[in-house]
Amino acid sequence: MIRIGFGFDTHKLDYNRDFWLGGVLIPHDKGTTGHSDADTLVHAIIDALLGAAGLRDIGSQFPDTSPEFKGIDSRNLLARTMEMIGAKGFAIVNIDSTIVIQTPRISTHIPSMIEALAAVMNIGTEQISIKAKTSEKLGFIGREEGISAYAVALLQKGES
Repeated sequence: MIRIGFGFDTHKLDYNRDFWLGGVLIPHDKGTTGHSDADTLVHAIIDALLGAAGLRDIGSQFPDTSPEFKGIDSRNLLARTMEMIGAKGFAIVNIDSTIVIQTPRISTHIPSMIEALAAVMNIGTEQISIKAKTSEKLGFIGREEGISAYAVALLQKGES
């Protein structure tokens, strides 16, 4: 059995916040706001994985009303997600993702993100694709008020 899932996440950017993206701390004058560490890419990937496995979404599994998840490292949520999809007999075939942010330029950080995510998910780096785009200065992203990420995950029953 092969299943595909789609994930999306968006977060506000604000001053005096850490900017975690793809499991990597990126130096920037703004960071993401949210209940957890607000790692937009990891959240989109989690949603894609949960959707492909028929496990709803990140909010139903890790509610932002729970004190347990306040300030949590999103890599921990990703590790828990891997346990959930593994329990259902699924393995990752591949993940394709796109980050949309005006600044900072993140292309130099993508190899580190791929390494960090592959380590958490216990998969090969060739199974993860991360692309970065700007919004051409349009909308809330173009005004540097926020960030969005999209992800697609392909899962199969058994070993990949």
